[in-house]
Amino acid sequence: MSPWTAADIPDQHGRVAIVTGANSGIGAVTARELAAHGAAVILACRDTDKGARAAATMTGDVEVRQLDLADLASVRRFADGVERVDVLVNNAGVMAVPERRTADGFEMQIGTNFLGPFALTGLLIDRITTRVVTLSSAAHRAGKIDLADLNWRNRTYRRWSAYGQSKLADLMFSAELQRRLTAEGSSVLSVAAHPGFASTELQSHTESAQGPLLAWGTRLLGQSAEMGALPTLYAATSPDVEPGGYYGPSGFGEMRGGPKPVDRTSAARDEHVAAELWTTAEALTGVTYR
Repeated sequence: MSPWTAADIPDQHGRVAIVTGANSGIGAVTARELAAHGAAVILACRDTDKGARAAATMTGDVEVRQLDLADLASVRRFADGVERVDVLVNNAGVMAVPERRTADGFEMQIGTNFLGPFALTGLLIDRITTRVVTLSSAAHRAGKIDLADLNWRNRTYRRWSAYGQSKLADLMFSAELQRRLTAEGSSVLSVAAHPGFASTELQSHTESAQGPLLAWGTRLLGQSAEMGALPTLYAATSPDVEPGGYYGPSGFGEMRGGPKPVDRTSAARDEHVAAELWTTAEALTGVTYR
């Protein structure tokens, strides 16, 4: 069989899609391809000027709206303005940033990468008709969930450990959401994806001495954002996705290549911790799923 590409995306006319962090990188490619195949796409961006510049390069029905996942008030305002959504793509995130807090006092990476998307999905869940796609990372393999100190208040902050925890949380959230949707008899699917080693702006925003080296390395060795977006697009549109599935690149080490089902760590499959993480997220965000 030929590798799956963006040309294999089924017709998306009649669908409304929300893509967070759609002003650059994986999110911009995801939004562009969904719109090119007929979807009405909302680019949910923290910086709407950057979002508008990205939208200007796209064809089809695209709209830019403000959303800052590091601010629950912004998440609620955004959700209040959404009437219907068929596909929600939880793409936006930060990586290995210095220790800082969100508007609500969460550690920035767990707040932006997990708690913000958790709240957004929960606020929209009664209006989502088809799929929720949540972006994880191969870095989830190095992650560990510390339920007693999810926000790094009592332990020495380590930026890469914090990133790994947030991406593990995303993967566990996606699976737990599918379990809850199934228990309710819902036809909505929750699936996860990761882009492999893709060259995007994310690597240059670590605000550390590693940033330039990491950015140079990804430009030299990483695959394009167009290739990195394929697992997300597959998860969002393919009729062959499995409930609770996880998709990433098919090449060596899941770093490059077209999309395929990929494995997750035993920690990511821990249903007991996932349920406790869900309860913790509800308490921290004040969002209870209907």
